[in-house]
Amino acid sequence: MLKLFDIDKLEVGMFVESIAKQVDSMKIKSRGRITSQKVIDQLKKQGIKQVVVDLSKRLESDKPEPEVLKPKKDKSISFDAEINTAAKIYETGKRVQKDMFEQVAKNLTIDLSVPSEFTTSLVSSIHRNPDALMCMSKIREKDSYLLEHSLNVAILLANFSHQLGLEDHQVQELALSGFLHDIGKINIPDKILHKPGRLTDEEMVIMRKHVQFGTDVLLDMEIPSSIIRTIGEHHERLDGLGYPEQRKGAEISTFGRMIAIADTYDAITATRCYKAGMPSKKALQILLKDSPVKYDKELVLQFVKSVGIYPVGTLVKLDNEKLAMVMQQHQVESNKPKIKVFYSVKGSHYLAPLDVDLAAPTCRLNIVEAVTASDYKIDFNKYFKESIAIT
Repeated sequence: MLKLFDIDKLEVGMFVESIAKQVDSMKIKSRGRITSQKVIDQLKKQGIKQVVVDLSKRLESDKPEPEVLKPKKDKSISFDAEINTAAKIYETGKRVQKDMFEQVAKNLTIDLSVPSEFTTSLVSSIHRNPDALMCMSKIREKDSYLLEHSLNVAILLANFSHQLGLEDHQVQELALSGFLHDIGKINIPDKILHKPGRLTDEEMVIMRKHVQFGTDVLLDMEIPSSIIRTIGEHHERLDGLGYPEQRKGAEISTFGRMIAIADTYDAITATRCYKAGMPSKKALQILLKDSPVKYDKELVLQFVKSVGIYPVGTLVKLDNEKLAMVMQQHQVESNKPKIKVFYSVKGSHYLAPLDVDLAAPTCRLNIVEAVTASDYKIDFNKYFKESIAIT
C-alpha cells in the first residue's frame, strides 16, 4: 500500500518508494528504507518535502539494524596447514554467491547473515595465513567468472585491509562489500553479461546499470549504509569519468577507492569468454599507469605491496626452463619468493613437486617472467587440486 507523507511525518523503519516533492532538482536516490533519524535529517537538508511510502514494507522502528559479524582473531599458521581449509572456504563462497544470485533473480530477499557469516570465515583464514586464500583466488574455473570475481575481490580486500593494519570490523566490512559488490549483475540480460566480444555503446549503458540494481537490492537487505556506499563507488574514478554518479576526487570514500583497485585488478587478471587474463605484474602496471588520474596512487602502491610483484598462486617460468607456482612472498627481495617447481617446459611433462627458496644463498635459479597455464596448454587447476590442495 502506497501513501503520501510529509517529510516531518516520516519515521524510522518506513520504506520510501519515491520522492513526491522537493525544493530543487538535485539528483537524489529515491528508493530505500529509512534506517535512522540521521537519514531523515539528511533528506530534509536536501530539500525533500514529501515522499511516497510503501506501508507494506514498513519495519518497527525499534528493530535493530543487522550487525556485520566480527571475525575472531586466529593464530598464524603455515600455508600447508591452511591451504585445505582455504580451498573449502573458496568452494563454499562460490555456492553462497550462486544461491544469492538465484534469490535475487526470483525477487527474494537475501538473508544478510549468510554472506556475513561466510566473509567472517574468509577474514579468519586471512588472519591465519593470507597466502592460502590469495593462492585460491588464482585457481580459476572456466565459465565461473561471475561467481569467482566477487569472491576474489572479497579476498583481495580482506588481504589489502589486513596488510594496511585496519581495525577488524573494517576488514570484515570491506570483505563483505567485495563479496556483494556485483550482485546487481543478475539483472543484466545474459546476452549482454556473457557477450563474447566488445559491448556496443547501447549495451554498455545497460551493463552500467548493475551498480544501481545492486544497491537497490542491498537497501532491501537492511545492510549498513557504509557498505552500500562502498559498493556504489566501485566503478567511480578520481577523474570523474566513472559511473554511475561520476563522483570525483574527495567525493569518493577511501573504501570506495580501495574496492575500485581490487575490482579492476581481478578483472584484468581473469580470463573471460572474450579475452585472456593478464599476468598479475601487467595488471599492477596498468593500475600504476592510471594513478593518480583514475586511482588513488598511495593506495595503489600499498595494494602492490600487499599482493607482491609475483602474488602467491602466480605461475612463473624459471631460467632452467621449468614452471613453478609462487608459494610465499619474500619480505625484502620481492623477486625471490618461495616456489613449488612442477613442470618441465623442455620435456612438456609434470614433475614431482619440489619446494625451492629463491632467496636461499645456495640457490642459483631466477624468475624469467610470469606466465599463464594457457601459455603452455596445461591443466594447472586439476594438478593443483590433486597435488597441492586436497579438498
